[in-house]
Amino acid sequence: MPQVISSNKVPEGSISSKSIESFDYCDSYRIGIISNDSVDAITTKIFSVPAWVLFLLNARNRVVKIFGLQTGKKINKANYYPVGSKAVMFTVVDRNENEIVMSEKDKHLDFVVSVMLKKNSPELQVSVTTIVKFNRGMGSFYFMIVKPFHRLIVKSLVKNLANKKL
Repeated sequence: MPQVISSNKVPEGSISSKSIESFDYCDSYRIGIISNDSVDAITTKIFSVPAWVLFLLNARNRVVKIFGLQTGKKINKANYYPVGSKAVMFTVVDRNENEIVMSEKDKHLDFVVSVMLKKNSPELQVSVTTIVKFNRGMGSFYFMIVKPFHRLIVKSLVKNLANKKL
């Protein structure tokens, strides 16, 4: 079973860092897999979440709705995600052949999520990076609560990529 490697830095060569000027938090999870899939197909597979993750997201949505924060949106799956479209759950703000950068902004925080591929024969290195900018004190407080869940979920989604039929 391939190992998930974590970091608190944006991967070298990523276009995600130009999507947000400064940030308060960053994590990145990387795994090596054998695949010829496109970055679009890999993104769809990563964010095809298991039932336990959907349960947590739905619980989060019920709580944050009380405070006027954004809740989950319709899931969009496609063969290609152009800039401006939704890539599964998030809006694509930048992309190239090897990376899709998605972003969402809310009153409590802004975040960027990147799925980046790096061919390292015979493996494909897949990195999922999250960059967060807090807006006001509420963003810091909110993220303090969700950070353990965020880390657990993203690491699990990356690890599950090795188990999915590619």
